[in-house]
Amino acid sequence: MKLSGVRPASYLYTYACHEDEAELCALELRTLLGAEARDGWLESSAEIDPSRSPFVKQRVDVLCEAASLPELGELAGTLELEGGSFKVVFVKAGSHAAYEDQRAMERELGACIRGRADMRRPAWLLGFACTGEGRWVLGPCRQNEAVWLKHSHKPHPYSTALSTRVARAVANLAVPHPAGIRAVDPCCGIGTVLIEALSMGIDIVGSDINPLAVRGARANLAHFGMPDVVRVADIGDVSGRYDAAVLDLPYNLCSVISPEEQLRLLGNVRRLAERAVIVSTEPVETLAGQAGFAVLDRCVVRKGSFSRHMVICG
Repeated sequence: MKLSGVRPASYLYTYACHEDEAELCALELRTLLGAEARDGWLESSAEIDPSRSPFVKQRVDVLCEAASLPELGELAGTLELEGGSFKVVFVKAGSHAAYEDQRAMERELGACIRGRADMRRPAWLLGFACTGEGRWVLGPCRQNEAVWLKHSHKPHPYSTALSTRVARAVANLAVPHPAGIRAVDPCCGIGTVLIEALSMGIDIVGSDINPLAVRGARANLAHFGMPDVVRVADIGDVSGRYDAAVLDLPYNLCSVISPEEQLRLLGNVRRLAERAVIVSTEPVETLAGQAGFAVLDRCVVRKGSFSRHMVICG
């Protein structure tokens, strides 16, 4: 069995999150992968780069399935590595094992594979797991590169801005499938969501009524070598039609925003896009409905006593 050019039967993903972000993690995973999160893993027919998600750790492209580890070893012996070296890693999904047992299974399976093992720079990283249902799987394993972590170090941070991890998840909720999609962030602030979206290849533009925020966003984008996609504008002056939008409503922690102003912002987002992700410090479903949106899904992200409500509207 050749590794390249073979369509996997499915994709097994592992993930991890802090308990305060468990709802956001589950919402992002079902939005991206169309599957419900389990105990640290899930399986899906959807293929995404693990680095898309701030919560996904690994992806195994399932090429081999068996009822036992020895049977999986027999199938592993049919893999054609095209002359490349390999490394085998145990993936925690469903059935866990002690550290020594994991290493022993890696050695047992590795001994069945034709090729040269390389623990440092393998051409092929192969992952295997027992789903806990009497089923063993094996295939190429891809790791999350956590590219959003470097985006925390920008020249113009802001204390109440979304964290880069949450911003990346918000961008994925708004645009789970970027191909051919145009998005807008009409209250972009210092550009936290813009940076995450652009780093994932999402076609997005932003604006903000605050010139200082736009200046900071431009500096932050330039710092990471990203294009200037922002301008100074009130949301009511933003024109065009987009496939998706993100609206991070101003926080009452810093400024008082009336329900009427919130409704104006939501109404303008509805004018700009069919789909939107609304971020607020309080429930916003009623106002979203008044603006013409239907609520598709929701979650709450907590940080101490502070909560953010995230609503997917369509």
